[in-house]
Amino acid sequence: MAQSRPASSLALDLDLTLNDASLEAALVAARDRATKEEWADRAIGRRDPSVWSDEDVVQRAVATRLGWLEAPFHFADETGELVAFAAAIKDEGFTTAVLGGMGGSSLAPALLTEVFGAAGGVEVRVLDSTDPAAVAATLDDLDPTATLFIVSTKSGTTAESLSFQAYQWARIDETLKDAGALPAEPGEFMAAITDPDKSLRSIPHHDQLREVFLNPPDVGGRYSALTYVGLVPGALLGIDIATLLEKARAMVMTCGVSDPAHNPGLALGLAMGVFSKAGRDKLTFVIDRELAAFGPWVEQLIAESTGKHGVGVVPVDGEPLGAPSAYQNDRVFVRIALDGSAGPDQSIGSKVDTRLAELAAAGHPVIRIPVASKIEMGAEFVRWEVATALSGVVLGIDPFDQPNVEEAKTNTRAVIARFEADESAAGDADKPLSVDDAAALGSALKAHLGNLKVNGYASIQAYVAQTPARDTALRAIRTLLRDRTRRATTVGFGPRFLHSTGQLHKGGAPIGWFLQLVAEHPDDRDIPGKAYSFGQLIDAQAIGDARTIEDHKLPIIRINLGPDPDAGLAVLQRALAAALGEA
Repeated sequence: MAQSRPASSLALDLDLTLNDASLEAALVAARDRATKEEWADRAIGRRDPSVWSDEDVVQRAVATRLGWLEAPFHFADETGELVAFAAAIKDEGFTTAVLGGMGGSSLAPALLTEVFGAAGGVEVRVLDSTDPAAVAATLDDLDPTATLFIVSTKSGTTAESLSFQAYQWARIDETLKDAGALPAEPGEFMAAITDPDKSLRSIPHHDQLREVFLNPPDVGGRYSALTYVGLVPGALLGIDIATLLEKARAMVMTCGVSDPAHNPGLALGLAMGVFSKAGRDKLTFVIDRELAAFGPWVEQLIAESTGKHGVGVVPVDGEPLGAPSAYQNDRVFVRIALDGSAGPDQSIGSKVDTRLAELAAAGHPVIRIPVASKIEMGAEFVRWEVATALSGVVLGIDPFDQPNVEEAKTNTRAVIARFEADESAAGDADKPLSVDDAAALGSALKAHLGNLKVNGYASIQAYVAQTPARDTALRAIRTLLRDRTRRATTVGFGPRFLHSTGQLHKGGAPIGWFLQLVAEHPDDRDIPGKAYSFGQLIDAQAIGDARTIEDHKLPIIRINLGPDPDAGLAVLQRALAAALGEA
């Protein structure tokens, strides 16, 4: 067995415990190759797309997606205007800002909101669910004329973002009319974050909005945390965005060094790629509770960037840490520790590092990344962006495209067309099982468990509004699955995950097993200007995604939790426990 390597021998600020001689040899070979071929200097220092491919067409495409490396420098000149904008919003009496977006447009704002809170600024909420209950929970208690609504969409055509905008525009308009404020226009209470030209023109009322923030078009959505996507809500919260960017710039410079021993992004990317190719493709995060929102952001970055052409790294976020006996030999653990934290919000509590030592002794690689303070998130954005991009070199893929994302959208549009034609959206094959039919549910779950792949993963797709109670229930269900099957588990709330892990599900290794959960909508909401409601939209997205997964010959079962998703989840857990006991 190879001895554990001290942190300084592998990379700056990256501590890897590795007790596997073959993995260590593969990592050393990759490190030597990366150094010899100057991956970091070429990719990060010179923005050379040939690092990722020899093909001209791929190189041209990659060259249009490297703007994220410039973002910490470019936006340093914008911080003054952003801070002034945020101050004006607060001074004018706005008490809340709501950002409506999906995937890359929402996950960085959600991270900043949850990690920092309102740090002297206004409250910021993120709306990234088309479940009518989520729309209601986000907006109903707010005065539309004391709320700044921000529509965030890179393309200007994101269906969810524009639906949120249409709904809030109507709410503002109605409030103004009721108050007799005829000179005021809804656009005075709305802003947009998008790309220039066609993207901007695609947003309804774009010429009536109080502010428009135009991002450089050469930054992809999942790499956009340090653009206006993250900086506008960050400024509104009152975060010190100048220091956030300063930390990011320092990390960019460090990640341009060719030697992995002094390059934290390259060292991490090599580990991700090498371990994944060796079968340890389940990158399992153990994150201190204060930084827990980092998990969904990095999950999207990794899954959408690497999950394609039959390969990929499967990010596992939020799964409780288990004993060594709970795992197969397909894991890598990443411990992200904030100085002064009491630890992850897990039942293992303060024993987390003892448990990780046990896992390392059992042969699972363990990566430890210390974070000195929350403002270091600026550096961590860059570290993981660089690592993910360079892991693509090891895996032999373009980390900046998403070839399978459009498939589910196409199927969703077909379902919506049926709604618009006043037809039923679902055929018999699309109808989910009901939790009310215990016998059928138990039988179907038992049969479905037989479809789990060796060294595969179980994905729970919850097309319901996210609440703390549902987080707890889904955590219990995934832990049950993990402990009884030893498979990695993931949980995604729909439709957000379609813009995140959805690419990995269809384009990555065909090892997924899917449990799709839907619900009924007793308090549905119409989408102004559309022939369908939010409830119908989320139902269409669920059906479209299920059809796409089936098109890829992957196992999926759909379950209707009923009008009370919390009660439905309790029934599902009991049925799953029984099925696992019989399997």
